[in-house]
Amino acid sequence: MIYSKMPPAVLVFAGSDPTGGAGVQASIESITSAGCHPVTVITAVTIQDTEDVHGYAPLDHEIIIEQARAVLEDIPVSAIHIGMIGSADAAEAIHSILIDYPDIPVVLDPILFAGGGTALADDEIAEIMVNLLMPLATVVTPNSEEAYTLSPGADSLDACANSMLDYGCEYVLLTGTHNSTSNVVNTLYSADSANAIRFEWDRLPNNYHGSGCTLAASIAAYIAKGESVEIAAKKAQDYTWNALKHGTRMGMGQYIPNRFYWTSRNQVKN
Repeated sequence: MIYSKMPPAVLVFAGSDPTGGAGVQASIESITSAGCHPVTVITAVTIQDTEDVHGYAPLDHEIIIEQARAVLEDIPVSAIHIGMIGSADAAEAIHSILIDYPDIPVVLDPILFAGGGTALADDEIAEIMVNLLMPLATVVTPNSEEAYTLSPGADSLDACANSMLDYGCEYVLLTGTHNSTSNVVNTLYSADSANAIRFEWDRLPNNYHGSGCTLAASIAAYIAKGESVEIAAKKAQDYTWNALKHGTRMGMGQYIPNRFYWTSRNQVKN
């Protein structure tokens, strides 16, 4: 009999996306692709296509807590990824879980808007992110629009990152996809270092559905496998860029990343 080593488990808090491009579906694919096992807590059910989110229904906070505890009391979890939260009650529920499991690394994707522009978090959720979730986060992965929203008064992206570090998180990976630069520049800031790490990537020509979910979930997966945050961030960006590059336009809106792009490269021809 052949025994296989148990893969690290990554717990995901996220909304469900019926297109399979973003949300918990994106996290499942990204985590699996990295060689980890995804365990999931649904925070909201969304109505969306590849163009935008048209509505959503948050789940009751007690259901969120019960989902999480059922998993955490059964399966050893090596990292946590937080995506769409859905409601202020859900944010407080997630906080209560994180408090009880302080040794598990947390990657927080502070989702405020869908790719099509629809708001997915109100001011109350944003406030709870800042006051309750960021202080418990290992890595926070905002884009520039989210960074400015979560750091009122900041006059530069560097100032935004420093504000978020002041909230208590250990690292901020600030992504530059929304900036008007020829290449995409992502920057990793650390509370322990004055030197930010800059990553530069060729800007791809299309708009993508679920790119932020892919990045944050894969960072969590690489951390779960024992990588440092710096190495996890680099590997996750490389993976995400390639998933986007090989993405396809499944519907009438944004491209959906191909998170298993590497399988087609390795197929054996008969």
